[in-house]
Amino acid sequence: MVFAVEEINRNSTLLPGVKLGYRILDSCFRYPWALQGALSMVGGDAHSCDLTASTPQSAGGQLVPLLIGAAASTTGIMLSRILGPLSVPVISYLASCPCLSDRTKFPNFFRTIPSDIYQARAMAQLAIRFNWTWIGAVIVNNDYGQLAIQVFQEEIQGKGVCLEFIETVNRETIVNDARRAALKIKASTATVILIFCWYTDVKKLFLELATRNVTDRQFLASEAWSTSDDLLQDLAISKVASGVLGVAIRSSTIPGFENYLRNLHPSHRPDDEFFREFWQKEFGCTPGAEQSQETQASYFSSPRRTWSDHPSNVSSMSKEALLKASLPACSGTESLEGVQHPFTDTSQLRVAHNVYLAVYAAAHALHSLLSCPNRDSPPGNNSSTCSSPKHIKPRELLQHLKRVNVTTPQGEMFHFQGADIPAKYDLVNWQSTPDGSLKLVLIGHVDGFDLHLNESAIQWSTGSNQVPVSVCSESCPPGTRKANRKGEPLCCFDCIPCAEGEISNKSGSLHCERCPSEFWSNSEQTACVPRQLDFLAFNETLGITLTTAAVSGAAVTTAVFVVFLYYRKTPMVRANNSELSFLLLLSLKLCFLCSLVFIGRPSVWSCWFQQAAFGISFVLCVSCLLVKTLVVLAVFRSARPGAETLMKWFGPGQQRGSVGLFTSVQVIICAIWLSLSPPEPRRDLGFQGSKVTLECSMASVVGFSLVLGYIGLLACTCLLLAFLARKLPDNFNEAKLITFSMLIFCAVWVAFVPAYVSSPGKYVVAVEIFAILASSYGLLICIFAPKCFIILLRPEKNTKKHLMAR
Repeated sequence: MVFAVEEINRNSTLLPGVKLGYRILDSCFRYPWALQGALSMVGGDAHSCDLTASTPQSAGGQLVPLLIGAAASTTGIMLSRILGPLSVPVISYLASCPCLSDRTKFPNFFRTIPSDIYQARAMAQLAIRFNWTWIGAVIVNNDYGQLAIQVFQEEIQGKGVCLEFIETVNRETIVNDARRAALKIKASTATVILIFCWYTDVKKLFLELATRNVTDRQFLASEAWSTSDDLLQDLAISKVASGVLGVAIRSSTIPGFENYLRNLHPSHRPDDEFFREFWQKEFGCTPGAEQSQETQASYFSSPRRTWSDHPSNVSSMSKEALLKASLPACSGTESLEGVQHPFTDTSQLRVAHNVYLAVYAAAHALHSLLSCPNRDSPPGNNSSTCSSPKHIKPRELLQHLKRVNVTTPQGEMFHFQGADIPAKYDLVNWQSTPDGSLKLVLIGHVDGFDLHLNESAIQWSTGSNQVPVSVCSESCPPGTRKANRKGEPLCCFDCIPCAEGEISNKSGSLHCERCPSEFWSNSEQTACVPRQLDFLAFNETLGITLTTAAVSGAAVTTAVFVVFLYYRKTPMVRANNSELSFLLLLSLKLCFLCSLVFIGRPSVWSCWFQQAAFGISFVLCVSCLLVKTLVVLAVFRSARPGAETLMKWFGPGQQRGSVGLFTSVQVIICAIWLSLSPPEPRRDLGFQGSKVTLECSMASVVGFSLVLGYIGLLACTCLLLAFLARKLPDNFNEAKLITFSMLIFCAVWVAFVPAYVSSPGKYVVAVEIFAILASSYGLLICIFAPKCFIILLRPEKNTKKHLMAR
C-alpha cells in the first residue's frame, strides 16, 4: 500500500497537485479492534492524517472518507453495515463472501478479490471433471466457510456429487476441532477433502493428520490457504499436503516493487516497528541501537499508535525491548539486496496485488471527483458536482468509485461490476521436491465460470499420474442401472442388471432403455440387436422328434395296410368292411404326413396347405369311422323282422358316397376360408424374447373354428353311435374299437384347445402337431392293433365260425 501511494504521488497525471497520505492499523483479526480503528479513521481524532502533509494533523484538516480493508469477510460485513449510512466507501482486498455482492445491503462495499461464488464453482467443476462423487468438507465456522460450502452444494446439486460430511472448525477452539476433523477424515471413505479455512487452521489440521499417518487424501484448497508459504515450507506436513489442488488468487507482478523492498532500510523508517522487528530477525542485530531507547520511549507515548493501548501489544513490546538489549547493534551495511526471503519474493504477488489495485481504484475515484476546471470555486457555486481536496463528500466519492475504470501502470484494465471485479483465479498444485519440501506449481486458471486446466502437469497425492478415485459406489458399467440405497445419499447405490429386452450403453445409467419391437438386448444388455427368426425347424430337437414320430406313424400305417392287403381274403379283414378299412388306413397315413407340413419355415403356400391338409385328412378319417359305425348298426338291425330293406341303403356304393359327401363339406369350408381370409406368414412380436416367431397367422379365426368344429361334429356323432353299438351280440364287434378310438380322439382335441391358446411362439405349432399325431396314433392303435394281433399272432381265431360265435 505504501509503495502504491508513493508511486501515485510521483505520478504527474494522476491527482496532479494532490498528495495522498495513509494510516495503517492492524486489527489482528479481532472485530472490536477493526471497528475501533475504522471509526477513528473515518470520524477523525487527534491522530488523523492531513491530505496535503505527511505529519499528524493538528490544524483540524479534513479526512478522506475511504477505507481499504478488511481482510476477513465478517469484518467487511460489519464495517460496511456500520459505515453504510455515512456512505463511506470500503474497498476490501480479501473479503470474498458472496453475500457482500448484494448492493441493497452493502451499497458502499467494493473489493478487488472475486466473490467466493466463482472459486466454489471452480472447485465443483474440478470434482465433476475428475468424477469425484464422494467428498468430505472442512470449513471454518464463519461467513467465509458457511457461504462458500453453500455455493459449492448448489453447484454440485444434480451433478452426481455428494458430500459425505461437513466438519466445522472455530478459530477459538481450533486444537480440539482439528483433532475431531482429523478423526472424521481418517474414518471417512471419501478420499477427496474440500477445505475452506484460514491457513493457520489448516496447519493444525494437517499436523493432526500427520500424527495419525493419514497421507492418502487428496485435498482441494480454497484461496485462503492454497498459496501459504507457511504450509509449503513445513516438512512436518509435507507428506499429508503433497498433491494439494487449489484455487488461488490470481498472481501478478508489480514493476519496481522488488527494488523498492530491497532498498528499504530501518534508518529510512525509524517509526516502523514492524520493519525494525523484521530486520532484527533477518540479520540478528538491533538496527539503530543508538536511538533504540528513544524509539521505544516514543512508541509507548506516541499518539499515532492507537492500537498500542492493548495489553497484548504492550506485553509483546516489553519482551521485544528485552530481546533488543541482548542483540548486538547493526553495522549499517546490512542490505536486502541479496537476501532470499518470502518478503522480497515478488514473482507471484496475490493479496499484495489486490491491495495495489484497491489503492489505484481509490486514487482514480478521487481524481474523477477532483477533476473540474473550476474546482477551487466556493462550495455554493454551480459546480457542486465537483469537490476540492478540503471539501470531499463521502457520497460523491462513492458515486465516482462506482464508475472507476482503471488502467494500472502495467496496462491492465480494471473496473467494478457492482461490488466485484471480473473473476480470475489461478489453479495451483503442491508438488514434492527432492529435499522433501513442497513447491507451488501453476497448472491452470479460471476466467469467470470457465476452467482451463493442464491435467498432465498435476502431481496427485498418490504420487502417480492416475487421478484419485473418490466414490461411494463404483460407477455402474454398461448393461446395468443405478438403484439408490434406501436412506443413503444419491451417490451410494447398487448396480442392477437390465432386464431382458432392455439396455444401457453407457456407464452410470439411471434407467435401462427398452429395445424397439424388432430388436432385443444382447447377452451383455449393452446393445439392441435384431431378433432372430424362430420357427419349428427340422434340424432342432423338437422338430426331429416330431418328424420321427410322424414318419414312424406313416410307416406303421403302411405296414398295417400291407398286412391287410396280404390277408384281404381272411374273415377278419372281410368281416370289417375291407374297403372302408383300406380307405381309413390311407386317411391315417395322410394325417401322419400332413403334420410334416407344419414343420419348417412358414411360407404362403405352406400356410395355405397345412390347414387344408389337416382338415380334409381328419374329416376323411372320421367319415370312414362314422360310416363303419353306421354299417355295424345297419347289419345288426337288418336281422330283425321287417328290416330286410335297411341294408340296401348301406351298400358299398352308398358307403363310398357317404364318405365322399362328408369329406366334400370340409373341402367346401376350406375352399371358402382360404379364398376369403387365408393364413399367411407373420412375425409374432407378442412373445418377449431374443427371437421373433415366424408363424402362420390365422387371419380368420372363424374359418379355423369351422374346420375344427366340423371335425368335432363328425367325431362326436361317431362316438355316440359307436357307444350305442358296443354291446351288439357278436364275438368281434368293431363298434367297441371305434368307441375307444373316438374317446381318445375327442380327449386329445378337447385338451388341444387350451394348450393351443396358451402356448407361446413356435410351441403353438408343436401343440397342433402333437394333437394330430396323438389322435392319429390313437385311431391306428385302437382300431387296427387288435385285428393285426389276431391276423398275425392268433390265426386260429381268424375264422368265420369264431367271428360269428356269440
